[in-house]
Amino acid sequence: MKKAKRNTKMVFSLLLVFVLASQSWLPSSIEVQSSEKTYEYPFKNPNLPLEERVDDLISRLTLDEKVSFLHQYQPAIPRLGIKSFRTGTEALHGAAWLGEATVFPQATGLANTWNEALIKEVGSAVGDEVRAFHTLYPEDVGLSVWAPVVDLQRDPRAGRNAEGFGEDPYLTGKISTAYSEGLKGDDPFYVKTIPTLKHFLGYNNEKNRGSSSSSLDPRNLYEYQLKSFEHAIKSKAALSMMPAYNSINGKPANLSPLIQEVVKDRWADDFFVVSDAGDISGLVNDHKYVRTYEEAAALSIKAGIDSLTDQSADSETVLKWIHGALDKGLLSESDIDQAVRNILPLRFRTGEFDGPALDPYSGIDESVINSKAHQQLALQTAQEQLVLLKNEQKALPLSKNTDGKVAVIGPLADQVFNDFYSGTLPYAVSTLDGVKAKLPEEQVAFSRGVDQIALKSVKTGKYVTASPEGNVNLAANAKEIGQNETFSLYDFGWNQYLLRSHANDKYVSNTFSEDVKNNESSPGRQENAPGTQDWFTYQNYNYEKQEDGTYSLYNYQWGHWDTGLEGGRYVTVGEEAPHSLTASKVSVEGDAEKFEETIVVDGEKDAQQVAKDAEAAIVVVGDQTLLNARETIDRQDIILPPSQKELIEKVAAVNKNTIVVLVSSYPMAMPEIEANPNVKAILYSSHGGQEEGTAISDALFGDYAPAGRVNQTWYKSVDQLPDIMEYDIIKGERTYQYFEGEALYPFGHGLTFTNFKYDNLRLSSHMIDADEKVKVSVDVKNVGDIASDEVVQLYVHDKKSSVKRPIKELEGFKRIHLKPGETKKVTLTLSASELAFWDVTREKYVVETGVFEVLVGRSSEDIKEKSILYVKGERIPSRDLTKETKAENYNDYSGVKIVEESKDSSYAVGDIDTGDWLLYKDAWFRKRVSQFNVRVASEQTGGTIELRLDHPKRGKVVATISVPNTQGLQKWKNVNVEMKRLKGKHDVYLTFKGNMAVDSFSFK
Repeated sequence: MKKAKRNTKMVFSLLLVFVLASQSWLPSSIEVQSSEKTYEYPFKNPNLPLEERVDDLISRLTLDEKVSFLHQYQPAIPRLGIKSFRTGTEALHGAAWLGEATVFPQATGLANTWNEALIKEVGSAVGDEVRAFHTLYPEDVGLSVWAPVVDLQRDPRAGRNAEGFGEDPYLTGKISTAYSEGLKGDDPFYVKTIPTLKHFLGYNNEKNRGSSSSSLDPRNLYEYQLKSFEHAIKSKAALSMMPAYNSINGKPANLSPLIQEVVKDRWADDFFVVSDAGDISGLVNDHKYVRTYEEAAALSIKAGIDSLTDQSADSETVLKWIHGALDKGLLSESDIDQAVRNILPLRFRTGEFDGPALDPYSGIDESVINSKAHQQLALQTAQEQLVLLKNEQKALPLSKNTDGKVAVIGPLADQVFNDFYSGTLPYAVSTLDGVKAKLPEEQVAFSRGVDQIALKSVKTGKYVTASPEGNVNLAANAKEIGQNETFSLYDFGWNQYLLRSHANDKYVSNTFSEDVKNNESSPGRQENAPGTQDWFTYQNYNYEKQEDGTYSLYNYQWGHWDTGLEGGRYVTVGEEAPHSLTASKVSVEGDAEKFEETIVVDGEKDAQQVAKDAEAAIVVVGDQTLLNARETIDRQDIILPPSQKELIEKVAAVNKNTIVVLVSSYPMAMPEIEANPNVKAILYSSHGGQEEGTAISDALFGDYAPAGRVNQTWYKSVDQLPDIMEYDIIKGERTYQYFEGEALYPFGHGLTFTNFKYDNLRLSSHMIDADEKVKVSVDVKNVGDIASDEVVQLYVHDKKSSVKRPIKELEGFKRIHLKPGETKKVTLTLSASELAFWDVTREKYVVETGVFEVLVGRSSEDIKEKSILYVKGERIPSRDLTKETKAENYNDYSGVKIVEESKDSSYAVGDIDTGDWLLYKDAWFRKRVSQFNVRVASEQTGGTIELRLDHPKRGKVVATISVPNTQGLQKWKNVNVEMKRLKGKHDVYLTFKGNMAVDSFSFK
């Protein structure tokens, strides 16, 4: 802690009591707590400064007790009256894994609201429900919550796209701060819960996440990645943080020097860092960074990890690692004290040491869980996150005053999916349910638009049948096809299928056993017991066509820890009656059963039949949250599942008023659907929680006017994206900030049912200094005839910079509501400090003197008003390369990556191969230089570095440096060479032949 803090709540209470006591009308029933009350220990005295209380408690703990506080499951210490404490309650968009709780839209949907005030309300509701579960299950449900996720979604293929708030650090910072403020509560001292930001840093891929490294040069690091974390931590909304599984520039994230040097030293106060699950042992098992768990624990604690999450509830194993590190001298007791000193202030602020009389949140009970107020908030949030992507000829809203039929079609039309980090849905309103609530039942026609099939076992010659009771093995013993022998076959693309039995409308599953039953109401499995969650899915099957035309069913069990699948199982049929189906680990050439398929109902033809005579055809499509992508699984492509695209096209061919409802965890590339003239409207929703269908139907029929905005660029094709491991958004031209291509839907896009006019843009000043702010105002008028929200967006563009800067950069937004004909003045504040970039020549943020366009509009592409702002900042001086220059502080490069210099230090440039180069622009040599010194490493035969001027291939060679074999890429050697005398201003290139790494260099 940087300074002592007093319990302001207690001080205020004592003052109030003093004032009341002086009044003659003080009720006799009020008991005044004397400030002279004695406490068993000073740490239990709420009148003392927080730091004093923490110091006292630490002084009373034995070394073993202090070590025990460093695991996720902190035990009780009865001798001091201290209860147990744990971190890790999941609360991404609702209280998760604890049983039925209010399920709000996915996190990506929360960001699509662009509404900070609403998201704070959502965070507060979630915090209330966590508190309620903590009251019910104090040993199992902790008040340290692992939410929100602020990883920047710079690639829409990333499996955990649904968990984040989009591709922009400003939007992510604002939404994450609002959600954290809600979780934390408004009391100046006590906290409702402890919000924990995930995952620090550069984590946006699932493949090899436990061993991969994200290459982040200084500008990408400081201008992009760190920005998403900064606001919530500096504002003290977030009180904890979790590092990512991946490495940052070759160093595992939970060992990153940024944790201490940036987060703790510059941003945070009363703040602790918790490792992700299994990430300590991951230093040994996945990263292969150290050989022993003692080393892994010691390095993590010394790097700033205060709470170790490993081995689940088996704290003893982890505590042995720590004690082993202490015994070997890898850790000191002062290291343990510092970690405990970071954890304890937040434990005090939860109120656990002060009791219910002082803790303002202690009275929250189970009545808040899925309360009417929370249900209404879930509906409002589901509504506000809806994005109207397309609306030609005012196809939406549909009229409820019609005698014609409306067709509701599609694999997602009659079901609501929750995702891995959802709570258990207390109820679910599907789109079909919502439409039926708007129209008489006879006016609603429905088709799932998927094939309905029967499967005959080749072995038995009989059909697979399911029991209406559900939790009974499927058996291949039916002579004829009836309802119990038919299944809806859902094709979610990439050979991922679900089978839904018509016997009881549940999914076929082999959960936890080899038995194949139809016992799951939705894909995935969630226990109701607090703190438990199954990492695997058991309902997804490969539907493998064999050479003889039959099919075999192969069950992937997608799981955790980069394993992809726990173990594939082919479906087999028992030799004896009742010929039960089981899922066994056998090969297709062996005992795997073959089934003959009978298509009872052709899904596309059924959909067309339902759609052709309808006034409108609503087609509901999207992803399956646990199959197409999720934690551990990246998307293979960004398109709709091909069968769904075909379904839309088939329906649109027979109905010229086709409305597509896309329910998805991530953007979809669907340019053909956007361009289809018969697809009149496209409405997008994230997986919207328990009120998903109500919100969608409200928008479809005009009871609510959708006004959300997308938080990511929607690309037309995966071909517009570089490799998923390309983390350089500047050179890789990622996100709206640098993407030069034509997007399907640009960042910030979203239509409304009405039109808005922007007018009279004005700046409080057209010239400001680097430490000043400017107010940007614009008048917005609803010129249509429907009341609606509008999201006013403020962007800036640096018209002439010394470095490559974003095409546009979001610097403000506000969601407003306007009645028809109403005008509102919207004022946003722009700080010159927000225009800073990272100056690699001096390793600091710099606001450069320049001219900036101020752009206000409806999206990053739909700009309505522009103005000019002059900023009096700094002039960027020429480089002085006679001083030691870190290699990673380049201006441009080809082919290289940022790597770890050493385990004890930070970064260097590595992964260098022949033809790669580094550029250091605008170097000014005021005196003649004739010597070049470079710190290099190589583990092969070495190579050469050519020093060229002004061009990497055609430039004049002023020196050639022979790089020796240093016996390792972290074994550094200084090499000096004489060079041609050099003076004046030049762009300096280091061009490479061979494999090596470069740490730093200088001219003499």
